[in-house]
Amino acid sequence: MNRPGSTARGWRVALVAAWMAVVGQAHAAIIELNGRQGQIRLDSAELERHSEARDIEVSDDISYRRDMRYRAVPLAVLLQRMGLTPEDTLEVVALDGFVAQLPGALVLRREGQPWLAIEPAGNPWPILTGKAAGTGPFYIVWPDAAGVKNEQWPYAVAKLNLRDAPALRWPQLTPAANVPEGSAIRRGKEQFMVHCLACHRLNGGGEAQLGPDLNWPMSPVEYFQPQALRQLIRSPSSVRHWPSQGMPAFGQDQISDVQLDDLLAYLGHMARERKIQPQP
Repeated sequence: MNRPGSTARGWRVALVAAWMAVVGQAHAAIIELNGRQGQIRLDSAELERHSEARDIEVSDDISYRRDMRYRAVPLAVLLQRMGLTPEDTLEVVALDGFVAQLPGALVLRREGQPWLAIEPAGNPWPILTGKAAGTGPFYIVWPDAAGVKNEQWPYAVAKLNLRDAPALRWPQLTPAANVPEGSAIRRGKEQFMVHCLACHRLNGGGEAQLGPDLNWPMSPVEYFQPQALRQLIRSPSSVRHWPSQGMPAFGQDQISDVQLDDLLAYLGHMARERKIQPQP
């Protein structure tokens, strides 16, 4: 389970940023859109000149933890070109392997819509506190962040892909058919989709490349004592620490005790249901 702003992400993004600086700071960055009409490639200079581009204010930016100002376009401008609908999923691929799965209904909402912030060529955004890089070249920001979690602010964005919902793409993420609707296990699956899938896979399902699979060959509910696992999620560095540690702390503002109970119920269920080795 990870989120924007992690140490591991910062170092990976820093390598890319350093390479871009060597090539030439004035070069425009490219974002790739893969939708119903095929692939579209747009550069940062083109987006900065877009008729709907604006200078926007973001209060208490989730990554910088302070007010920020960006040149940005409404994300809906790009989603329209991709043909995304509320039933689809927007897969956001970052330069370092972070892959967020954002529900179409969320990114297409009219109130509190997201924006794609565009890092100016030759004028990079500030380095994140305690990290090795900033959030460029593209960053999805929410001036009105009501109902939006940290993992839904992906930065260092390289690609936007139109996808089916994760449960359709990866049925191995779904609890057993006899689990009742509305149960803690099924609620926990939704918590996994929001908080964990951007960095972890489960039973081989998912696209992320940052963290380990959370059910193969074993689940953390099998190799952590219950209280230690809760503490790991709430305060990872209090359980184990190493220089490149990337997992952040998940406080009550991100996942409540009840939601954490649900997540652990889901992981426990999936561990009990594990039958075969996931396919690569």
